[in-house]
Amino acid sequence: MAKEYMSMRNLRFQLHDVLNVEQLTKYEKYSEHTKDGFNMMLDSAKQISDNLLFPIYTEMDEKKPEMVDGEVHVHPDMAKIMKEVGESGWIVAQEDFEHGGQQMPSVVYSAANFIFHAANTSAASYFGLTMGSAELISAFGNKELQETYMTKMFAGQWQGTMALTEPHAGSSLGDIYTTASPVGDGSYKIKGQKIFISAGDHNGVENVVHLMLAKIDGAPAGSKGISLFVVPKHRPENGALTPNDVFTAGFEAKMGMKGCPVMHLVMGDNNNCLGWLVGEPNQGLKYMFQMMNGARISVGMMSSALSSAAYYASLEYANERPQGRTLSNQDVTTPMEHIINYADVKRMLLFQKSTMEGSLALVCQCAMYADLAKVSEGEDAVKYKMLLDLLTPMAKAYPSEISVQSTSQGMQVLGGAGYCSDFPLQQYYRDTRINPIYEGTTGIQALDLLGRKVTMKMGAAVMAFGAELQETIMAGMANDALKPRAEKLGAAAQKFQEVTMKLMGLAQNEKPEVFLADATLYLENAG
Repeated sequence: MAKEYMSMRNLRFQLHDVLNVEQLTKYEKYSEHTKDGFNMMLDSAKQISDNLLFPIYTEMDEKKPEMVDGEVHVHPDMAKIMKEVGESGWIVAQEDFEHGGQQMPSVVYSAANFIFHAANTSAASYFGLTMGSAELISAFGNKELQETYMTKMFAGQWQGTMALTEPHAGSSLGDIYTTASPVGDGSYKIKGQKIFISAGDHNGVENVVHLMLAKIDGAPAGSKGISLFVVPKHRPENGALTPNDVFTAGFEAKMGMKGCPVMHLVMGDNNNCLGWLVGEPNQGLKYMFQMMNGARISVGMMSSALSSAAYYASLEYANERPQGRTLSNQDVTTPMEHIINYADVKRMLLFQKSTMEGSLALVCQCAMYADLAKVSEGEDAVKYKMLLDLLTPMAKAYPSEISVQSTSQGMQVLGGAGYCSDFPLQQYYRDTRINPIYEGTTGIQALDLLGRKVTMKMGAAVMAFGAELQETIMAGMANDALKPRAEKLGAAAQKFQEVTMKLMGLAQNEKPEVFLADATLYLENAG
């Protein structure tokens, strides 16, 4: 393994010098935080990552989960990791003080998430999913659901998941078959199947709590009839845990991310699976999108983190690997030179570094808008919410797609060694390859960006984004050292505006298939 996987200096630069996150402390919600406090949080995340996550990154890949006597066994350290991050307050970090949280800004948590995933993305996925699931119960669940599930989930004792996808429907959630039949006591009989459920069953926790989409009997057709339920593996009854007729049918055999099991679940085969409604009937997709939008930003950060880890592993190898001599020195009597001295190796490393840091900046900016949207009022709140909506598909798709290219370049730096399991580059490549697929493929993000976000409110989000860009361009133009880069950004912004206007014209005059035909290319260039 490489000795390093991310730069704390660069991360602090993004937060403090680029985004000035301390500005958030002037708002009441974040008023108890300080710059030093934010840095202490990041130091805590780095300590957990150094001590618990990074040392077992490769081991979790090699010793993947297995079924033993009907129980899913994961790496033995996962129980310790879940306990540690729970007790350290990381799963509950973004919750309000009244729920035992720290009211940590999203941008600071995202930065910590970058550290966790750069150290060990499989391990970090367990508690990241748990946080998102518990936050859904916190936001939309009734008091009984909150009291029954949140404490255990935030403590890392119970795993949380999001259970959306079904074998026949894929991303077309309006076509799900899983049903919910009211029992009469407030619970529902759940029956159906779900696939691709990350951390959907394992022995590192006492219980697994699924936030599951299903259709109540008689619900409207399509996505308008989807409701959200809490469906635990074991239901809490009278102080004990009772099996809830949630059966693990098997693992998905994955290319990467092998340390975190992805399950195929069957609910209600014995007509004894109970679920509890979260919020109002037929509002499940709206609720779930709160978690999914957060998860999309998280996937962008995961991608940036894997790019970072791959870059530092490539850099270390290039600094240590002697091979041949540069073209300007062909004297075979002299010692071989380290490959970092070769121009093409420098090019590949700089590609890795620049795209990784650009991706990190994009995701941090998106998380900052999420915080500003929460605490601002009036027109500012509307503006930041629009910017967040516009940037979310970019922040998910661009870092994830470019990470595949970046880690591939890292493998190329190592040559044949990069393809071998003696070095971590092949694992970083396999692990990051899922990210363009997670939480909606790149094509789905593209349809969201161009089909929804660009056109909403007659293009108001794009205009707000253009104003933000223009402010940055003007500030850069006033600085001689930055002026050439500001001019490049200005030219790119102009091209973005021209293409957008052209497509908006198509939207008015052509059928959607024509307007959206190049949505993925539009997303790629926008990112």
